[in-house]
Amino acid sequence: MSPTSWALLEDVSTMAETVGGDLDRATAVFAEVRPRLFGIAYRMLGSAADAEDLVQEVWLRWQAADRSAVRDPLAYLATATTRLAINAGRTARARHEVYAGPWLPEPVDTSADPQLGAERDAALQVAVLFLLEKLTPTQRAAYVLREAFGYSYAEIAEIVQATETSARQLVSRARRQLADGRRAPVTGSEQRRLLTAFVAAARQGDLAALEELFAADVVSYSDGGGVVRASRIPVAGAATVAKYVRAFAGHFWTGVEISWATVNGESAALLSRDGRVFTVLTVAVTADGIDRIFWMMNPDKLAAVGRT
Repeated sequence: MSPTSWALLEDVSTMAETVGGDLDRATAVFAEVRPRLFGIAYRMLGSAADAEDLVQEVWLRWQAADRSAVRDPLAYLATATTRLAINAGRTARARHEVYAGPWLPEPVDTSADPQLGAERDAALQVAVLFLLEKLTPTQRAAYVLREAFGYSYAEIAEIVQATETSARQLVSRARRQLADGRRAPVTGSEQRRLLTAFVAAARQGDLAALEELFAADVVSYSDGGGVVRASRIPVAGAATVAKYVRAFAGHFWTGVEISWATVNGESAALLSRDGRVFTVLTVAVTADGIDRIFWMMNPDKLAAVGRT
């Protein structure tokens, strides 16, 4: 082989090593920040499956990007994730408007995936994700970035392509809307206590015990997604919800095994039959008692929890 050929071969080999090393560094950077990216996407979309797809799209973009021009990889990747989630949120919102019955977020077992709430557990609970559906995608992004991840208003403004004043207004309006639909929650131990008591009373069809646990304006939401049998309208009022729960107690709880998990940062009951989780049940609790009941029954949303 001629000296020229040897030189060309060495150049190609060096280039390959450089490219390979750069990709390794890019992979390491992405792996380090991936939990935060998933946390942003999940809180924005309320779907673990959609969040996984979105994070994968960000990874593909990161591979193709001119990384030498990126001064702050975390800011770059968080911005890409948030902007994609805002776009995806507009499509998701349209789907939820024609959803069969109440739409509830896809539950995530945070005991199996503790990194999801490792930084802050804000905007992670089922009740909060449910209320976040009232916000526009941009309001939701601003709220999630501020409350769950502590981004400054200047950083939020850059990510959502707004002024800093507008970013403050987005967060402020989001807080007001969420405050209108939610009282102050109680401690986690009290939430677990009342959930346990509710499961026992519901299983027995004990009308008096159920009413005792409920706030006067309690609402029960069931998400069957049109796939399984579930109420397609919310059921409201302590007496009405208690009668509703008692009405199906005789057949619903037959052969059911109950296990407990930390779902979206709070206690939840996993209801199984024949070894398969068919319902994730949780409640939101205030000083007045249980004010929201969430029956997550759509089998398309239970795959991850079912495996755990």
